Amino acid sequence: MRAFALLALGLVLGLGLSACGKPSLEDPKLSDKVLNLEEYFDGRTVAYGQFNDRFGTVRRRFEVVIDGTWDGEVLTLVEDFTYADGSKEERIWSLVKTGPYSWQGMAAGVQGVATGEERGDTFNWRYQIDLPLPEGDTLRVDFDDWMWLLEDGRLLNRAYMSRFGVTLGEVIIFFEKR
Repeated sequence: MRAFALLALGLVLGLGLSACGKPSLEDPKLSDKVLNLEEYFDGRTVAYGQFNDRFGTVRRRFEVVIDGTWDGEVLTLVEDFTYADGSKEERIWSLVKTGPYSWQGMAAGVQGVATGEERGDTFNWRYQIDLPLPEGDTLRVDFDDWMWLLEDGRLLNRAYMSRFGVTLGEVIIFFEKR
């Protein structure tokens, strides 16, 4: 019984702490840069990232090469992932600008439509996706994805991953224009 109480307390504390400290589009801007997805991702971008579980343990590292094309209406992103274990994955996004600062997108595995908003140097992207697991199965998760335009064509991405409202971990990615 005592072990169950400690487990429950740990879960409550973990859930409470995981909800703290997430970014907001209302946060003060730290630069005068303006992120335009259609400009930034038009052409080749290379990114490096890792997935950390909810306890901070690095579980997976990867490199992704992104070839983007903007035709004036649709931003197509062909993402080719190579994981540290040698496995590969491709995801193709089709994004449509639905307003001056808003986006919608679709990709295989995405449930419904992903929605996003640009604000200054920041972009927030939310979606639910079935992620392939190394064993061959999939896991449906929610992403709350944040990007910040940095110096010299670099973009920092921090994505919070959850399932049923419980934080599973985060993905941190560093993009560079090529």
